[in-house]
Amino acid sequence: MLTKKRILFIANEMSPYLELTEFSEIVNRLAIKSNDTGFEVRCIMPRFGVINERRHRLHEVVRLSGINVSVENDDFPLQIKVASLPNARLQVYFLDNEDLFKRKFIFHDEQEKWFDDNALRTVFFCKGALETVKKFGWPPDIIHCSGWMTSLIPLFLKTAYKKEPVFAHSKVVYTLGSNSFKEKLGPSLLKLAKINPIIKDKDLEAFKDTTNVAMMKGGATYADAISFGAEKVDKKLVEEFGKVKGKKVLAFNAASDLTDYLQMYTDLAK
Repeated sequence: MLTKKRILFIANEMSPYLELTEFSEIVNRLAIKSNDTGFEVRCIMPRFGVINERRHRLHEVVRLSGINVSVENDDFPLQIKVASLPNARLQVYFLDNEDLFKRKFIFHDEQEKWFDDNALRTVFFCKGALETVKKFGWPPDIIHCSGWMTSLIPLFLKTAYKKEPVFAHSKVVYTLGSNSFKEKLGPSLLKLAKINPIIKDKDLEAFKDTTNVAMMKGGATYADAISFGAEKVDKKLVEEFGKVKGKKVLAFNAASDLTDYLQMYTDLAK
């Protein structure tokens, strides 16, 4: 009997838990459709404070919680919660931390001021997601990252986590979306992203401007395949990643039945 291929979706947002852009609904549909067509699927996203735990029936996974995620010289406790995606037999895991995600806002406060620690939150989430998969002991064939907050994951997989057995055969898809913030994450991002001495300044070159566009550029640079998840993607990203030699690229298709994604997953997992 053939073993099911495994797909891990890592996203900023996913319907019905958090809907910031149109791609939140597509992540939901992709996860369900992949699950229904024979893939083994799991999903990971941040447990932002705006997500209603009672309504969505989140509960802590005690056996997985208790990991400390080290960023620079600080250790941050990682709490992992889980919910079953409505109308589907698959699990969504939420990564939480009291200091970084409990606030009742996402990236800006009530005065629309950008949180000073968004760079730290991003690095914590990206590293925490990979540490969670290690804790699962669940080797994914495909890791589909969407949203700028996941953009360091392709880099980490090609560098700091390159020799981790659980990721030995993982291929990464990165989805480029529309711009959702105008601020910069700042130089602290480049400093904090060096989670391992193997990561050098040159590895972070694509991220150096720390803008929304730079984050997505970095994610696409290190991914094995790229998709466009919005009709209006920054012109620079379209020019650079619309056609990339050696990488599968999916153009945006508002009417897509998602079979193009399923075919891409199948091709990458061979």
